[in-house]
Order: sequence, then C-alpha cells, then structure tokens
Amino acid sequence: MKHFTSLLALVLSAAFSYAQIPNTKVAEGTLQGTIEGNLSVYKGVPFAAPPVGNLRWKAPQPAAKWTGVRAADQFAAGPIQGGNIPSGKSEDCLYLNVWTPAKSATEKVPVLVWIYGGGFNAGATSETNYNGEKLAKKGVVLVSIAYRVGQLGFLAHPELSAENPDKISGNYGMLDMIAGLQWIKKNIAAFGGDPNKVTIFGESAGGIAVSQLCASPLAKGLFQGAISESGGSFGPSRAITFPGENMKRLKDAEAAGDAYVKGAGFASIADLRKVAADKLPAVRGLAWPIVDGKIIPDDQYKLYEAGKYNETPILVGYNSDEGLSFSPPKTAEEYVAGVKGRYGKFADDLVKAYPAGNGKVEKTARDLARDAAFGWQTWAWANLVATRGKSKVFYYYFDQHPDYPAGSPKEGNGSPHGQEVAYVFGTLNTANPQALKTDADISDAMGTYWTNFAKYGDPNGSGMPKWPAYSTAGGNNVMYFAQTPHTGPVPSASSLKVLESYFKWRRSPEGEQWANSQK
Repeated sequence: MKHFTSLLALVLSAAFSYAQIPNTKVAEGTLQGTIEGNLSVYKGVPFAAPPVGNLRWKAPQPAAKWTGVRAADQFAAGPIQGGNIPSGKSEDCLYLNVWTPAKSATEKVPVLVWIYGGGFNAGATSETNYNGEKLAKKGVVLVSIAYRVGQLGFLAHPELSAENPDKISGNYGMLDMIAGLQWIKKNIAAFGGDPNKVTIFGESAGGIAVSQLCASPLAKGLFQGAISESGGSFGPSRAITFPGENMKRLKDAEAAGDAYVKGAGFASIADLRKVAADKLPAVRGLAWPIVDGKIIPDDQYKLYEAGKYNETPILVGYNSDEGLSFSPPKTAEEYVAGVKGRYGKFADDLVKAYPAGNGKVEKTARDLARDAAFGWQTWAWANLVATRGKSKVFYYYFDQHPDYPAGSPKEGNGSPHGQEVAYVFGTLNTANPQALKTDADISDAMGTYWTNFAKYGDPNGSGMPKWPAYSTAGGNNVMYFAQTPHTGPVPSASSLKVLESYFKWRRSPEGEQWANSQK
C-alpha cells in the first residue's frame, strides 16, 4: 500500500507539472514551453524565416505562422560554423529562447537579451554557460537570440550589393540581431516581459555587436540599456585589420568577398547558393561587421562625437588579462617587432607605455593587446557617453583569479578573455578544485548588478557595494571584481592615453592614408 501511495503521488506530481506547462500565444501561433523550477522556459522559438535557398545572404524575413501548438522545449540548431556546439548546426538557425519568472502576461518584467560572442565566426545560444535560469530568478525575463556567423552572416560581394535596394551587403548577422529585437518588442509582453524596458548584453563579438547596435539607426527604440563585456568598436577601419581596428569599409569587404568566391572556384553568387551550407569553403578573417552606410553608418567614434547614436545608460568593462587569449608573442623581440609593424610612428611610445620586461613577454606587454582590442574601446566609449550624452555610464574591471605562486607557469597572469561569462550567468562549476572561495560571492554580485541595471538603468541596489557612475574627472569610479566588488581607478590610465593619441592620429588624414597604404 505504501508503495502504491508513493507511485500515485509520483504520477499526480508529474500530471500536475504537465498541467502547468504554459501555452503562450505570440504573433505566429501558440507555443508550449516547460516549467523549470519557478520559471517558464521556451526554447527554439522562431523569430525569422529560415535563411536558406534564395534567402541565403539576404536580410531576415518574418517567421511563418503555424496552426495548433508548437513545442518549445528544445534548443534549435546553432548557426553553421567550425567545431561542434551542443544543439548541432544548421543554416536554419534563427531562433531564440526565453526564461521568464512572470506568472501572467500583465507583469511587465524587465527584459535582458543575450548576444553571444565568438569572433562573428562562432557561437550558439545552447552553450552551457548561457543558461538563463540564474539571471531570470533574479527578476528579469532572459532572452538569448541567435544570429548567422562566418561567411553566411557577413559575406559582402558586388553581386549581393547589386541585389539589395540599398546597394549594400554583408551585415546579415547584424540584421538577424535587429530582427530578434523587433520580435521581442512585438511579442515579449506575452511572456510577462516589458517591451519598453529591454537591455541588450553580450561578450566579445557580442559586446562589440552591442556597441554597434547602440550606433545603428535601425535599432533605435528597440532597447533602453546596453551592457558590453569585453566589447566596443571605436577604432577606425583599415584595409588590413587588427584587433581593435577590425571594421572594413564596404568596398574592401566586397573585394574580399569577390576574391573568396573566385578563389573557391565559383563563377557567381548564384552558383555558391547551390552549395550545401556545411560544404561552403571556409576562410579565416572574412566575417566581421562592415561600415556599409546604413546598418553601421560610419566609424562609431565619429558617430558618437556627432551625437548620432541611440542614447541609453551603458555598463561596460573588460578582463585584466585579455591578451592571454590572443596568441601573445613568446619573446620581447617578437613583441617589439609586432608593435612596430602595427603602430608605425607610435610604436616606440607604446613599447614604453606597455614594456615587455626582461627578455620575456610579461603581462604589461600583453596589456597592449588587451587595451587595443577592449580596454581603449571601453574607455573611449565610456568617455564619449559621459561627456556627450545624458545617460549614466558604469565601468568595470574583472580581475578574479588566484595569486599564482612565483615560478609557476601562470605567475603574473590575470583573468583571460571570456572568463567572466560564467560568473555573470551563475553557471560556475564551484566544485572545481581550482575554484576560489570568493567565486560564488563575485558571481552573485555580478548577476545582481547586471539584473539591477536591466531593472533600473543603474546597477546599484539594497545590500550591494556602491557602484559610482563613471566620470572623466577621475577618482575611484571603476568597479573592480577581484575577490570582492570594490572601486578603483581606470586601469592603465596613463598607457591608455598613449593609445588614445595613436587612435586620434589614425582618424586624421595622415593616419588614415598610412594605415590604408599598408600591405
């Protein structure tokens, strides 16, 4: 009898859980999600039509309507890319996922929208670190959106530009993000979300995309806050790109796309559209957003100087040892040669500002790679908004790592690129023997600050260490995540000023001519 009672309770519990599975109606039809704890979760929700066949290398089109109830209980396949991802890969990849704490469609919960990184060549919403559960439980609707990457997301070509009424091509991945945000604006109220309180956030390429969406007229009004982790895109374009100076002009991107098609042995885009997506020839470095005059109108620094951007509060920062992840040179001689090759007449000043050390490449030298790609981009963005905008800026520096012992291979190392993501999402493996005692506290603090920012446009809240708004006047107005959340000055401020001189020169006619004459 006892066994029967337990079995009956189990059956009734399962039936009760099933009865709670939410049916939510969006513009295209009815979705059936799942209950996970106290959240309603919807996975694999189409926000655009599959970009296949004649829609390859086209702007995303509206998703088709369906009849009946569509199951939304599995992640959709991620975009075509090298390597493997948890949910598999497909050209049919334009789906999003929703974790919501709302119990009704009338709640108007703030919305936090994740844009993954991966150098615009990789990434997927199904990655384990991007599970939205912990953030949603802090009182936001968490949405993660997919976008095309690699040559399917960013191939520019004269034929593709000729097909387009605006005579542009290449930024399909950016258009996917915008289409996802448009879908959220239209449908998120059905999940209890507030369509007028949306914050976008992303890391690496996702953080760069956040900055580009902040300057894109096509994204105006689709979000009210922006968070960038190791992102920003404020360096000028150049023919041969480097981290921090990645942007290509449309004509250069079209020329690169034409060389790609011809080099692969195809006569036309029409022929290339017949090739299966997973059989397309790969090419490194082709995929990156393009200054096309419409989606990305111009050099973002110039746009911000002119006040041509989408005004929102921003929360921006980067990690202490980003340079570890970018194949740092092994010797001081290699480092100096690389600096001279990239920075021209500013090389000597930058080597002094970022010295290599005694015969080896120490963190001070790696910091030049960090700051060129992320530190200066973040600092410049913060300064532009703080001096030209009306919104608040919150600036952080992530430096959570063990104190590596002298003589250790990791002696002097800081926090590498991407390390903070698991802290923000609360997906840390705290059982890891290398985990720090303070990891859980730092993770909880970051998740709380990020969700507070989504709720209030300000990360501060009850019980949290005060995070002052950033000001160019200086002082301790940067939040450090290093064993505890605490404030400090802008890291490497004097070195950043030398890098600022380089970027200022690069935007001059002389600097532009020099950079674009390099072969």
